[in-house]
Amino acid sequence: MSVHTASRRVTTQVIRNMKAAGEKVAMLTAYDFTIARLLDAAGIDILLVGDSVGNVFSGYDTTLPVTVEQMIYHAQAVVRGTERALVIVDMPFLSFQINPEDALKNAGKIMKESGAGAVKLEGGEFVVPAIKKITEAGIPVMGHLGLTPQSIHQFGTYKVRAKEKAEADKLIIDAKALETAGCFAVVLEKVPAELAKKVTASISIPTIGIGAGTDCDGQVLVSYDMLGLFNDFHPRFVRRYAELGEQVDSAIKSYVKDVKDKNFPSKEESY
Repeated sequence: MSVHTASRRVTTQVIRNMKAAGEKVAMLTAYDFTIARLLDAAGIDILLVGDSVGNVFSGYDTTLPVTVEQMIYHAQAVVRGTERALVIVDMPFLSFQINPEDALKNAGKIMKESGAGAVKLEGGEFVVPAIKKITEAGIPVMGHLGLTPQSIHQFGTYKVRAKEKAEADKLIIDAKALETAGCFAVVLEKVPAELAKKVTASISIPTIGIGAGTDCDGQVLVSYDMLGLFNDFHPRFVRRYAELGEQVDSAIKSYVKDVKDKNFPSKEESY
């Protein structure tokens, strides 16, 4: 049985209660009003305004160019399209890494101007001072470990993280540090399923997996990936629930043909 009703607003406390009740958390990304409204109405628990907007919406090769102002713009649209889901906003590159004071200032700006319910930060022990500063001000924080896209130039690859014992042990330490710092949940991206299972059992806050196996407390995907709208790459962990890109292509070609053949608009579609 669900720990919340279909109409009740999902909060950070609801997400924590879902872990305690053994109910999985369903999370997808959203960057605009129309998609947010569709996802929210379909029952998604969390809408993540991800800095992946830089890839799928703006066409950047990485998430690094995304700014705080861009995140706020997209978050405002998502919040306007949401009645039930918890909206979480990624803090973009260099908005929280410089010092805790800047991190709090940027997190506060995002929350005040977007109306979102929480922010998300990438990183382990290094970002704990920033997380403490933000949570002490009353702003909920979701953590993010494993493959952290803002560190892609340091990693040099998008391959699975924490396959070796040393990095796996460090990830567990980082997860516990994020919990202690005040995070209400943590994303585990592209780490071995057995490690994700171990982390999930070792902390009291929910884990949200992406390419991290089924034992996490919830799952997240980029909506454009699972809907078949973004075709630049096909990660192993993405299940495509639709091929909307093909349908859009077919629809547009039909429109072009009708216009060229003078079949659109019809008499009934004219004034």
